[in-house]
Amino acid sequence: MSLQERLDAYKADFEGRQAPHPVVEVIHRATAALIASGQADRALQAGARAPDFALPEGTGHIIRTADLLARGPLVITFYRGVWCPYCNMDLQAIEEAAPEIRALGVSIIAISPQTRANSRKAQRGNQLSFPILTDQGGEVAHAFGLRFRLQEELIELYKSFGNDLSVTNGEPSWTLPMPARYVIGRDGVIAYAEVNPDYTLRPDPSELLPILTRLNGLVAV
Repeated sequence: MSLQERLDAYKADFEGRQAPHPVVEVIHRATAALIASGQADRALQAGARAPDFALPEGTGHIIRTADLLARGPLVITFYRGVWCPYCNMDLQAIEEAAPEIRALGVSIIAISPQTRANSRKAQRGNQLSFPILTDQGGEVAHAFGLRFRLQEELIELYKSFGNDLSVTNGEPSWTLPMPARYVIGRDGVIAYAEVNPDYTLRPDPSELLPILTRLNGLVAV
């Protein structure tokens, strides 16, 4: 089953059986508003230079893009947080493809606004072999053009679920990154960008492999 098929199955169950209709309506309105804003089109795209950054992983160790790119290309996924089932399925799918990605000399990182403790929890829960870096306040997400503030009715809905992002993220902005996946070449230029304001839609990680193969000048077999 592809990643999108898994996501679609979860969405059908959540919206058709678990969530009351008013809850689904709030979620749909919020997603439609973010799509209508056009922010995804203004985010960094292929051909742009990726921002340099240095962020802590769950243990507090600082990871720098300059160090990663010195070794080879880099795959970055922006991750909303441990509370998001769609995002966790996305990380799990990337983990499934991780051996093939690394075989091409490519590093993988996830970036999230959540606290380091929540990143450690997400890494354990999803059994990840790659780090989740904490972008507290979303400054790196902002540099990529991905950070947005949740609509007020969605904030109230999240609070009613017990999902207080001011606690989860350790700061009060109620901002998140749009889900996005990037491939950065060793020269620091974005070779691939997928940004979607609808968090229920994600590309399959297998789509990265031909791009990474070409980026490394290898011959696909």
